[in-house]
Amino acid sequence: MSAREEILGRVRQGLGKGDVSGRRAAAEARLAAPVRGPQPAIAGDLVARFAARAASLASTVGQVSSTSDVPAAVAAWLADQGLGATCVATADVGGLPWSQAGVTIAVRPAWDADTVGLTGCFCAIAETGTLMLLSGAGTPASVSLLPETHVAVVPAERIVATMEDAFALLRAERPGLLPRSINFISGPSRTGDIEQTIVLGAHGPCRVHILIVGNAA
Repeated sequence: MSAREEILGRVRQGLGKGDVSGRRAAAEARLAAPVRGPQPAIAGDLVARFAARAASLASTVGQVSSTSDVPAAVAAWLADQGLGATCVATADVGGLPWSQAGVTIAVRPAWDADTVGLTGCFCAIAETGTLMLLSGAGTPASVSLLPETHVAVVPAERIVATMEDAFALLRAERPGLLPRSINFISGPSRTGDIEQTIVLGAHGPCRVHILIVGNAA
């Protein structure tokens, strides 16, 4: 018996948990068949519900009919905000025809000098107006977290009702392949530490613009 096994054995004995294999099997069975707790009923148009909740969290929300409309819509929003026409982007949206809309795109992780980060998302949650982003080689988390402005492209058919639905979708589409990190973004970064006054952009982007593509209703 190694020193590690001896130490862990003593810990288990002290805790009165000697049946490691049985507890492991029970935990794996629970993970394989998760039980949902109480949830609110989210009825009606999920796209409209998501847009309203996102706006209530200080995000701005736009909508276009198709993916081909995304570059022009983003270019127009950037111009309206006086943010220039240069973005760092994740690979899932970097291949759109940005140059035709006059937008310069760099597909790479964000640097400290980048002012606008452009991403897609794994899905979005109507209940809370939240984006669910997965980290990966082509979707580095820095693109949504480091620049002062985050622009997210959200396909309408990827809007789900609840967070439980979002995790169910993740398990269904990526069984056993969870990403290193999952980021939930609910509007711009904010803090109320000083006199309970809300300040945007404290620990991340001070602007979040969401562009919904299509209408799943």
